[in-house]
Parts: sequence; structure tokens; C-alpha cells
Amino acid sequence: MKATIDRDGCISCGLCAETCPEVFRMGDDGKAEVYQDPVPKEAEGKAIEAQEGCPVSVITVE
Repeated sequence: MKATIDRDGCISCGLCAETCPEVFRMGDDGKAEVYQDPVPKEAEGKAIEAQEGCPVSVITVE
């Protein structure tokens, strides 16, 4: 699986990094970023949960 974030739309809430720290983290600019690509098998469920929980729907996991 691959995760992407539309960083232009990120509101820096940190929910994705909190939900799935194995894949997402907050960057130096305060916006979320993907740092683990591809998504580790054991983190796929949490990555999808982060996608579904994103309040501005800028995360895609496929």
C-alpha cells in the first residue's frame, strides 16, 4: 500500500500522526507528511483509519 497527503490542504491537526505514527509524522513546517513508503503490512489498518479520520480528507491510502 501507498499513502499520500495533499499537504496544501493539511490543517496540521496531527490526528494522522497520532493514529498511525508508523507512517505519518508532523513535518518541520507543522504539516503532516508520509515518511514510511510503502506502508508496512502491520500498519495498513492504522493507515486506513488515519485516512478515514482525517477531518479535511487529504490522506489517500491505496
